[in-house]
Amino acid sequence: MELPDFMSYSNKFSKKGFVEKISRIAKRAGAKLVYSALILYYTLQSKKIPVKDKAIIIGALGYLISPLDAIPDAIPIVGLGDDMAVLAFVLKKVWNQVSDEVKEKARKKLDNWFDEDEMAEIEDMLDKTPSPETKPQSPEVS
Repeated sequence: MELPDFMSYSNKFSKKGFVEKISRIAKRAGAKLVYSALILYYTLQSKKIPVKDKAIIIGALGYLISPLDAIPDAIPIVGLGDDMAVLAFVLKKVWNQVSDEVKEKARKKLDNWFDEDEMAEIEDMLDKTPSPETKPQSPEVS
């Protein structure tokens, strides 16, 4: 699968848009997609991340929250596949800069949406770069 030009979506990113989108799609998207998005969101807030990496994170999160992307999110099963591919691509690029604190903050936020079985999906992501896959209620992201 060829990645779309997600950088053209950087103007679509906003904190409010991100929170609304994640809250709305959490259960349907799955723990891996939500965890990936939260890691990027919290990494974006770090002052230690270079501007060029922040730019690609903003592009990826803008792509996630945009209603206009390569495969519409409303299409069952595959609708969020392109979103996960973009998130995984960017996460792989910045993974060595993701702090343990960011990973833990994202994991704690997942507890609001997922039960223990669903949380098991992210266990393999804690020690290595995640791969695309996708399942989440609706608390607020801070």
